[in-house]
Amino acid sequence: MLRKPRILVVGSFMMDLIATATRVPELGETIIGTGFKTAPGGKGANQAVQAARLGAQVDMAGCVGCDSFGRELTDAIKAAGVNADHVKLSSLHPSGVGHIEIQITEDGAQNRIIVTPGANYDLTPADLAFLESSIKDYDIVIMQLELTMEVTKYVARIAHENGVPVMLNPAPAAPLDDELLSCVTYLSPNETEAALLSGVPAAAEGRLYDEQLEAISGVLRTKGVPNVMITLGDNGSVVCSDKGIERTACVKMTDVVDPTAAGDSFVGAFCTGIAAGLPTADALAFASHAAAITVCGMGAIPSLPTIDKVQALMVERNFTGFDPSILDALK
Repeated sequence: MLRKPRILVVGSFMMDLIATATRVPELGETIIGTGFKTAPGGKGANQAVQAARLGAQVDMAGCVGCDSFGRELTDAIKAAGVNADHVKLSSLHPSGVGHIEIQITEDGAQNRIIVTPGANYDLTPADLAFLESSIKDYDIVIMQLELTMEVTKYVARIAHENGVPVMLNPAPAAPLDDELLSCVTYLSPNETEAALLSGVPAAAEGRLYDEQLEAISGVLRTKGVPNVMITLGDNGSVVCSDKGIERTACVKMTDVVDPTAAGDSFVGAFCTGIAAGLPTADALAFASHAAAITVCGMGAIPSLPTIDKVQALMVERNFTGFDPSILDALK
């Protein structure tokens, strides 16, 4: 029987400025775009909202500026049911911004993103002192790398010392020391990030096959990470652990619009599933269906699906790994 989990997300807020075009400009070139919009996002906010829309009880800690973007970002997570009591307002810097270029062609959509952290870097360990007494209230803690490394290490250490699982989504890619990795329960890089973190090169065409996956898992598990979850694009995803390599297929959609928050949707859904009591393989499949819906909407937070939409897609695709109706326990 599944249960509604309680999840803490310590992460970033970014207001996404999204420009679409049939191709991206070369250096020094100006092109005419096909559309523009703003949408609330940031890897932390995305993952928090996704978990909340899938039925988890979610608290978020982060920092926004004292500006209109900050108000909109905070309102967006509250509207999704995320508790924002631990979101700090900073007068030192403006709210973080993500500048997103999306190239849309008949072959699909691809993006390029520049993130300006702004107020996200104003969050300090002192702002998170409440965790010293309340960290055990959570079933899992989710983090990314859009805050300072000092904050990330502080939260990971407290959670690990108190037996609370830690999900670290190592994006944007950055060097991670052994001290941090030894506190991480689930590490969720994509193919590129996995190769960079482990030092294991991908195959000639940039793909990771079983040989590379086993080598990457070996390196990272030696550093103390028991579960390495790697997203493989169209080739689905894997979790490498002491049980070996567990795979799940990509749920492919025909109407891809914006892939920006797909990875965040995947992480938020996986953590919700695992914390609710799903086995690893089932949590991966659950996450794959959530991410598939996400790429069909424009903007990060606006595209993240509810539990009802994920269940409906699982039924539509005749998913048989488990009965989607058991997810009713999360509602």
